[in-house]
Amino acid sequence: MEWFTAPEYWTSRLVLQRALAAVYVVAFLGAALQFRPLIGERGMLPVPRFVERVPFRRAPGVFHLHYSDRFFAGWAWTGCAVSAALVAGLDGLLPLWGAMLLWLVPWVMYLSIVNVGQTWYGFGWESLLLETGFLAVFLGNDEVAPPVVTLFLLRWVLFRVEFGAGLIKMRGDECWRRLTCLDHHYETQPMPGPLSWFFHRLPKPVHRVEVAANHLTQLVVPVLLFTPQPVATAAAALMILTQVWLIVSGNFSWLNWITIVLAFSALRLPGAAPDTPAAPIWYEALVLTVAALLLALGLRPVRNMISSRQVMNRSFDPLHLVNTYGAFGSISRVRYEVVVEGTSDGVPREDSDWLAYEFRGKPGDPRRWPRQFAPYHLRLDWMMWFAALSPAYAGTWFTVLVERLLENDRDTLRLLRRSPFPRDAPPRYIRARLFRYRYTTWHELRTTGACWDRTYVRDFLPPTRLDSPDRRS
Repeated sequence: MEWFTAPEYWTSRLVLQRALAAVYVVAFLGAALQFRPLIGERGMLPVPRFVERVPFRRAPGVFHLHYSDRFFAGWAWTGCAVSAALVAGLDGLLPLWGAMLLWLVPWVMYLSIVNVGQTWYGFGWESLLLETGFLAVFLGNDEVAPPVVTLFLLRWVLFRVEFGAGLIKMRGDECWRRLTCLDHHYETQPMPGPLSWFFHRLPKPVHRVEVAANHLTQLVVPVLLFTPQPVATAAAALMILTQVWLIVSGNFSWLNWITIVLAFSALRLPGAAPDTPAAPIWYEALVLTVAALLLALGLRPVRNMISSRQVMNRSFDPLHLVNTYGAFGSISRVRYEVVVEGTSDGVPREDSDWLAYEFRGKPGDPRRWPRQFAPYHLRLDWMMWFAALSPAYAGTWFTVLVERLLENDRDTLRLLRRSPFPRDAPPRYIRARLFRYRYTTWHELRTTGACWDRTYVRDFLPPTRLDSPDRRS
C-alpha cells in the first residue's frame, strides 16, 4: 500500500525515536537511584506488600513473579542500558522485527516499575511515557519509511495531552477564565526552577498574555495538527515553543520533554529519505490491527475529555495503552511547605536546638535558590508538596519517612540534599512544621539575599521518636 508510509517524515522519526529513548534513560535512572527508600524492601511503600494485596491482572509486571532489591536494581539498570542503546541507534542495525522487539523491551520493563510504584509513580507523565513508548514500537527503523497510521496516533496522543489540559483549565479554576492564574502559579507550582522567581515578577499584563496564549495553544492549535503541511508543522513548532517556556519556568519532570517528543510526529524536518523497499505485508497488517485496537480503547478517554466531570491523569487499562491527561485544573493561591526538623535533646522543647533537613528540590532554607532538575524527577520532593496541601496525601508514607530519618537510614538520606546530623549520631526526636512561603520582592531580595520569605502556620507532626533503639518497620 503506497499510502501506508510517509518518507518525508524520515528525519522527524529519527529525532523522535532518539529523544524518546533519552527520556527512557532518565526514567530508568531515577528508578534505579531512588527505589530503595521509596518502594524497596524497607521502603516507605514496599513492593512486596503491594503485590500481596494487588493481583497481577490489575498491575501486570515482572515483580509479581519475583521481587528483591537486588533484582529491581538490576532491572532498572538494564532498562538504562537498553534505552542508551536505542539512543545510540542500535535499532537501525537490526532487521525490522528485531528493532520492534528492542523497542518493546523498555516499554515492558518500565510498565513493570510503574505498576508497582504506587503513590510515587502516580503522575501523568508515567502513563504518557508508556503510551508513547508503546506506539514507538510500531514506528519502524531504517528498513521502512515511517507509517502514516503510527504518526497519526502519536499526534492523537499529543492532541489529548494538550486539548485535555485546556479543557480542564476552562472547566476548573475561574482564574483561568479571568486570565489571572499565572499571578500565582510560578510561586505555588510544585517545584520551582531557578528562573521561576523572575517569571513570577513579570508585570501582570504579561501574565494575562501568557494565559491567553496558553488557551490558544491548548484549545485551538492542537486541531491544526491534523491539517495539511505546512500548517501542521507550524502548529507543532508553536507547541514546542510553549513547552520550552514551561521548561525554563519550572520543574515538571519529563512532562514537557515527552510532549516535545510527540510534537515531532507532526513536524516535517528537512532531510532526504533513503530509498527503501515497500513495507512488508505482515508489518502493515500488524500496525493497522494495533491502530484499530487503540482507537477502540481510546473511546473512554474521549468520553472523559468531553464530559463535564472530566478527570485528569488516569489510565483506562492496566497496560497504560490509553490514558487521560491534564494539569493545574486549579491553582493554589498560597504556597505551604512542610519543614522537617530533628533534635538530639533528650527532652524536646520549643527552645531545643532543632535542625532542619534540606531536600534537593523543594523549598526549604529561604536563602537557597531553586535548581533545575527536570527532566529528572525527584519523587519525594514532589510528594512533600502534596503533603503540604493536605496531610491526607502523606498518610501512607510520612510516618515511615520519619522513622527512617530517626534511624539515619542511609538510603533515605540519599534522597535529601543534606542531613544536619552525623551518620553515627541520629536525632532523638523529629518534628514537622507547616510554613507559608512567598517570593520576596525585588527590595527584599537585594536586602536579604533570600528568594523566599516564610511564616510559621502550625505543627504538621509533633515531636516523635522511635519506640526503641532497635525498632525496624
